Amino acid sequence: MSTRPRRRTRRPGVVVLAGWLFADLLLVLALVSMADRPDPLADPPKPSPTPATSAPSTPDPSPTGPQGVSRSPIKFKVHGTDKGSLQRQLRSATAKWKGRTAALVLTFGGGQGGTVYAHSVNGQLSKARPDMFGKRMATDDFLDLSAAANTAVVRVYFYTQPVE
Repeated sequence: MSTRPRRRTRRPGVVVLAGWLFADLLLVLALVSMADRPDPLADPPKPSPTPATSAPSTPDPSPTGPQGVSRSPIKFKVHGTDKGSLQRQLRSATAKWKGRTAALVLTFGGGQGGTVYAHSVNGQLSKARPDMFGKRMATDDFLDLSAAANTAVVRVYFYTQPVE
């Protein structure tokens, strides 16, 4: 009968357990001290006016800050390869939104050469409506194999407030 040496398992010592306990206690105290503090990024509470000193309310000033981009695009279709015809279709399809500025245009060209066609459509945007499709606008060309060749679906995302 062979006697294998007995493997001795070491249990953590008292000092190690005390260290873990101290670390856990420190974490709990930090969380408790943070919980009773107000949010530093929140707006300070506005004092409620007393009835005797309430002044007539003034309207809030118009919002300031960076422009946003609308989450819902307008969508329309164009077809054909003639540049004049494409420009007329683009002017007609965007006439309802005249005066707005496009932030992003995603064009989905149909057929095998759909991205090339989408790129040519995007090239006609600023020629059709230079005030709407300016230098700040970004475009991207996509392929839609389910659509017919020389057709495109154009999605235009506008800025949410007018450019000044």
